[in-house]
Amino acid sequence: MLRRIIQIDEEKCTGCRLCVDACHEGAIGMANGKARLLRDDYCDGLGDCLPACPTDAITFVEREAAPYDEAAVTAHLTARAAVGNVAEGAPARSAPTSAPIGCPGAAPRTLPPTPAPTPGSCPGSRSRSLSSAADASPANTAATMPSRLTQWPAQIKLVPVSAPYYQSRGLLVAADCTAFACASFHERFMSGNVTVIGCPKLDEGSYTDKLAAIIAANDITSVTVARMEVPCCGGLERAAAEAHTRAGKDIPFDVITFSVTGDVIG
Repeated sequence: MLRRIIQIDEEKCTGCRLCVDACHEGAIGMANGKARLLRDDYCDGLGDCLPACPTDAITFVEREAAPYDEAAVTAHLTARAAVGNVAEGAPARSAPTSAPIGCPGAAPRTLPPTPAPTPGSCPGSRSRSLSSAADASPANTAATMPSRLTQWPAQIKLVPVSAPYYQSRGLLVAADCTAFACASFHERFMSGNVTVIGCPKLDEGSYTDKLAAIIAANDITSVTVARMEVPCCGGLERAAAEAHTRAGKDIPFDVITFSVTGDVIG
């Protein structure tokens, strides 16, 4: 299938191994002192390794590649943990107490306190329980906090490229989970903006082309990304940043990062 996947430039690679540690799927290993993609079906195409590379040796390409195989990743990470090393020259690691999962986050954990992550898993999708303040008057709260969604549909994949509701408004590119994590999200962040939502872990392909077209075709006054702290949200931020650059408009660009408890942390 034709899909997005990483490509490593061996000429630029210094063998620092930072990308190996950054890849939660274990898709990158070392060979002759250089990083390399071990197997196409280990790479989920989200690119958590890209910002870890200090020499920009890793880029995205669109090419024919085997689809991401979560079961294969799970087996790979389990075997790797049992052996005790990631790749050539890696330090030994002790075997985990439980089998690691391939996709970021299905190992259960409870907050607070935050337990140590399951080996080989991404911090973002592990199951957990969150504490929340008791709501003394839910009915009154709901009545005083109307929805700030100004258009339909809201999914990035479904919204039109051009529409009247984009004009003279900011564009809020929000990860699906943000409005659920932050109770005041509508009032604090959606008000006055057109909100489009997506999840790079669940949606196929990149958002870059669609977002760039929206910014270029309309009188967008600003672009704000609302993302969660988890690594998989990095794909949404990168897509919006690239779209903002590609559209060629001199408008503000900002990123708001939420913790899984709904606090703004960046």
